[in-house]
Amino acid sequence: MLVRGPSMAPALRNDDIVLVRWGVMPKPGQIVLVRWAARPGQLSVKRASHEVDGGWHVVGDNPFASTDSEHLGPAEVLGVVKARLWPRPRLRP
Repeated sequence: MLVRGPSMAPALRNDDIVLVRWGVMPKPGQIVLVRWAARPGQLSVKRASHEVDGGWHVVGDNPFASTDSEHLGPAEVLGVVKARLWPRPRLRP
């Protein structure tokens, strides 16, 4: 997946390419790929905080540039980010 936007800086930055393992249940603290009920056509990369009724509470690492569960409510986790592939390869970003 291609990361767009600054919401996960410094862990992930705009134009980073990440490897997502689909269908994996996250653990708190992991970076995840999510979908929002309020924005069904949008996918986002966020950090899992805790499980709540209706999904997961997720947050961006950059509090100054993130729209997350504080604004959009619980998210549906689609998968867990396992590695950054480009431009600085790293397991578990």
